[in-house]
Amino acid sequence: MARKLLLVLVLLAGPALASAKPNLIFIMADDLGYGDLGCFGQKLIKTTRLDRMASEGMKFTRFYSGSTVCAPSRSVLMT
Repeated sequence: MARKLLLVLVLLAGPALASAKPNLIFIMADDLGYGDLGCFGQKLIKTTRLDRMASEGMKFTRFYSGSTVCAPSRSVLMT
């Protein structure tokens, strides 16, 4: 009986010990180039909030669009 109880407790403790899923914010803007944000080297346009988010999180630097126009590239992202 004690073994069964221990087994149940171990199985129930597994999900509690699992790491939390990370928060993910994906910003997609029309006509925004790689060098248009301060975190990627832009000097003229101030993007302080986005720069702060980039410094505290993860930046994806190799992203390719599914199309050169808006609607198909958004559809590719969602599917």
